[in-house]
Amino acid sequence: MNRWGIPKQIESIVRQRDIVCVYCGVELVDSVTKGQSRARLGTWEHIINDARIVTLENIARCCCSCNASKGSKDLSRWFGSDYCRSKGITIESVAPVVRNRLLKLG
Repeated sequence: MNRWGIPKQIESIVRQRDIVCVYCGVELVDSVTKGQSRARLGTWEHIINDARIVTLENIARCCCSCNASKGSKDLSRWFGSDYCRSKGITIESVAPVVRNRLLKLG
């Protein structure tokens, strides 16, 4: 497991699947040098904010910028935020893993 408790098999699959932010679509980077913006830095995301749900359907990679904006907000509430409006982030624009997770919730 990595330091966030994500099993190696899930981590490997998610890293291959999510090469761009699942929310805004920006290409993710794995590291930044001192002085560089962290906005595109890939971070681990629980689509549904519950650390106990460690599945391929709930673990994703998103950019540091989207992760900081979303924080612990419910996705449906976050989609209505100024941040999402300014970036054009909607249920229709996000990656299939996010859209599918939301559709399962009803």
